[in-house]
Amino acid sequence: MKVILTADVKGHGKKGDMVNASDGYARNYLLPKGLAVVADKSAVNEMESKKSATAYHKEQERKQAMELADQLKEAVVVFTAKAGENGKLFGSITAKDVAEELKMQCHLVVDKKKIQLPDGIKTLGTTKVTVKVYPEISAEISVKVNAQD
Repeated sequence: MKVILTADVKGHGKKGDMVNASDGYARNYLLPKGLAVVADKSAVNEMESKKSATAYHKEQERKQAMELADQLKEAVVVFTAKAGENGKLFGSITAKDVAEELKMQCHLVVDKKKIQLPDGIKTLGTTKVTVKVYPEISAEISVKVNAQD
């Protein structure tokens, strides 16, 4: 019996897959528990429309991510911080600080978790920071740290 899974079923497939299950397993387990529906024409059409809608939304997200990446490549974030004589900062500039200043200075909203800055910036000067906008799409921004007078 052909069924369309409405949830992940171990050993059979993922949600949205059309699988061939034995008649007894489908009638006695999958269908009563709501884990699958019978694969008739209307169910197959609904599954295909959901897949195409999901693909369309993913493509739109990807386009938005590409636009954001292009805007981020031109962005320069400037900080002013206290530093010692040898150019080391008192404290550090974290991904959260970079995200806030990016929003304030460049009017671009980026989640702090997407900014790849493991230890923070601890010295004066310009640093290239990678921002992972979307899977397989990333951009580099320049973070410039000036000494406070």
